[in-house]
Amino acid sequence: MSNKFNSTTEPGQPVVYQIRLKGHLGHDWTGWFEGLTITLEEGGDTLLTGPVVDQSALHGLLKKVRDLGLPLVSVCPVDPGPADTSNIKS
Repeated sequence: MSNKFNSTTEPGQPVVYQIRLKGHLGHDWTGWFEGLTITLEEGGDTLLTGPVVDQSALHGLLKKVRDLGLPLVSVCPVDPGPADTSNIKS
């Protein structure tokens, strides 16, 4: 079994993460979470999504989640890919 993370990002570039929390968090927390996008899902979860510069910064974000007392559901690196424009109306 390999513990190697296979990333397509350039070394030294931030990795985009999606952190899922149980419960809704207000958008006014964006500054506290260093500019991560806050998305409230219908099922009651909150998604924090955005670039994280390194593992130290990721651990700092997770400490903030712990301090809020909201249950952590998952932490996943995601492919930033092109922006989804399917919901944009002309």
